[in-house]
Amino acid sequence: MKLVCIGDSFTEGLCDVTRPDGEYLGWADRVAAALAPVEYANLAVRGKLFDQILADQVPVALDLQPDVVTFHAGGNDVLRRGTDLDDLFARYNAVVGELVEPGRTVLLFTCLTRAGGTGRLADLIAERFEAFNANVRATASAHGARVVDLEEITALSDRRFWYTDRLHLNPEGHKRVAAAVLDVLGRGTGDWYRQPLPEVRTSRRAALLADVAWVNGHFVPWIWRRVRGVSSGDGRVAKDATMRSVPPQ
Repeated sequence: MKLVCIGDSFTEGLCDVTRPDGEYLGWADRVAAALAPVEYANLAVRGKLFDQILADQVPVALDLQPDVVTFHAGGNDVLRRGTDLDDLFARYNAVVGELVEPGRTVLLFTCLTRAGGTGRLADLIAERFEAFNANVRATASAHGARVVDLEEITALSDRRFWYTDRLHLNPEGHKRVAAAVLDVLGRGTGDWYRQPLPEVRTSRRAALLADVAWVNGHFVPWIWRRVRGVSSGDGRVAKDATMRSVPPQ
């Protein structure tokens, strides 16, 4: 089997534990290990926009002639208020049409509309991702792709599955997404990944301090990168740009 994964930081595996080579592990690596023996390439690079993924990763993926493709792109575009969502959705549909062919399994992903976020900004972002998710489902239905519907796994909205930047999964979150992917592929090990964590009460003071830390440590630096036109993926290459063999564990 050949497995090729296309995308941005979500698929690259940011904020999971690191591999011996210093790269993040991530849900895709975890899926490859569970499917082993498998030939595996992960073309994803953090911070990439839809058109960059289309230009840099999709042609490479098609040349590798995979049996299974995971495709997640457009999330970074949705976060940008200037993005024309209707145009983005049309291009997303067209790319998936290129990826799908007889004998190949194509997996698409919805996004969580919010990870515990509240307030007007969180509401606006949630509305845009709800539209994105609806397009993912419609595209999958039109082309015969499969959907890893993360939005409907309500347990994942728990911030305890997310890194402190509230944008990337932590190791426990990556484990659950990997389990969801394997479930869609018919290689699941039960629905444990859907189960919520035990409820923990957080004081208003602790929540406020966490919000302040997030703004200072993550949100302001992200805005500053946007102002300077700098991306976290500038100068980076894919961690597994060519096929590598993943042996059984």
